[in-house]
Amino acid sequence: MLKVIAIVGPTAVGKTDLSIRLAQQFNGEVISGDSMQVYRGLDIGTAKVTKDERQGIVHHLIDICDVSEQYTAARFATEASNAINEIHSRGHLPIIAGGTGFYLQALAEGLNLGGQQSTDNPEVASKIDKIYLEQGKDGLHEWLQQLDPASGAKIPANNVRRVKRALNVILNTNQLFSVQVDEEPELDIYYIGLTTDRTLLYERINKRVDLMIDAGLENEAHWLYDQGGNSLPAAKGIGYHELFEYFDGETSFEDAVELIKKDSRHYAKRQLTWFRNKVSPNWYNLVEHPDTIENVIHDVDSWLK
Repeated sequence: MLKVIAIVGPTAVGKTDLSIRLAQQFNGEVISGDSMQVYRGLDIGTAKVTKDERQGIVHHLIDICDVSEQYTAARFATEASNAINEIHSRGHLPIIAGGTGFYLQALAEGLNLGGQQSTDNPEVASKIDKIYLEQGKDGLHEWLQQLDPASGAKIPANNVRRVKRALNVILNTNQLFSVQVDEEPELDIYYIGLTTDRTLLYERINKRVDLMIDAGLENEAHWLYDQGGNSLPAAKGIGYHELFEYFDGETSFEDAVELIKKDSRHYAKRQLTWFRNKVSPNWYNLVEHPDTIENVIHDVDSWLK
């Protein structure tokens, strides 16, 4: 299995800094896991890592799209997988840094995002969870063995997440998971979650928006507005569409900025909820306890060995 580190968590909590620190420590290369940093010309509002900030560390999946292009989770899964293989071929460690949870899920679980049959069915997921709660991991695995003996033999009962994934695919598509072309890739992902006190996080987000305004976010947003505004796929990014209303004369500049802060805080809350429920990372609070970076390095070193 290919080892991959994924640094997750809300915006403005230090994911970029940690990714570079770990890349320096463990001979790594960074893959952006952010849905907006792929766009050329959108640097300030996406908090894109600058060339100076990269400190010579190779970065992937940054500035690869025009703002008129639609970037999808399926494309990310393909391109991130290719980058992981390339990085490993050089003997380096892939480090994914970003807060777009569904993109990471698409990569980790090999979601059939391009297929015609959806595997996103709450009723099926609820049924699987019910069996797990009532019968435990062994009962869940026995069900998989009955439905798809090949997958049951390959996937151990202790890998509950993958057993659930296999059952989800089988029950939604009426096809064996063992013959799915997009079966989960063989990745060993170590999730590092960064967080901090909620009040402090919101203060950091508000300050970050102010710094973006000082750095020229208004001009960057106006450039995007002139390219096509809300008709562009890239316009969904926080920090841009809020200012479009100001450009249209529908709100004041001050109110637009406050809306950016509000949307950013709400997004951070959704990010925290998503990562806590979906991947259960190893959590660290480097904002309030910067010295615990040594704990992160020790834990990653132990995982690698």
